[in-house]
Amino acid sequence: MVTELSSRGQRVADQIQRELATLIQLEVRDPRVGMVSITGIDLSRDLAHAKVFITVLDTVTTNGAIANLISAEEDDLDLIQVQDNVKALNKAAGFLRSLLSKRLALRAVPKLRFFYDASIENGQRLSGLIDDALTADQEQRPASDFENFRIED
Repeated sequence: MVTELSSRGQRVADQIQRELATLIQLEVRDPRVGMVSITGIDLSRDLAHAKVFITVLDTVTTNGAIANLISAEEDDLDLIQVQDNVKALNKAAGFLRSLLSKRLALRAVPKLRFFYDASIENGQRLSGLIDDALTADQEQRPASDFENFRIED
């Protein structure tokens, strides 16, 4: 559920997004946190709570617990890594909030909750399905169907 924010609320969300991206990259020392990209922030109307949506960019990890899952599917490994990243970021939410309070000129910094955003993954999957459908369509139609079709200006 996306709430409509005032222009001030949108500016605050954008600033939090920029600062969090930097802080996660430079300050979070948890080995479970990999290459994380913040895709969006959903602020409550009173700016007291922020849902931070992330995607995980790297899919290969050296975590010993995951390395033991040799028989697991690739998607299972990705899912485990995503869950580890979200758990680690939610655990570091208080730390990140305190760092944000030092960087932002806000009276109160919102409480942070991290969620996985699968929209990029879903978009890539849909794009692949469209490409497959176009390829299958071209294979079924003979080339002569396209020779008679002409676009004139």
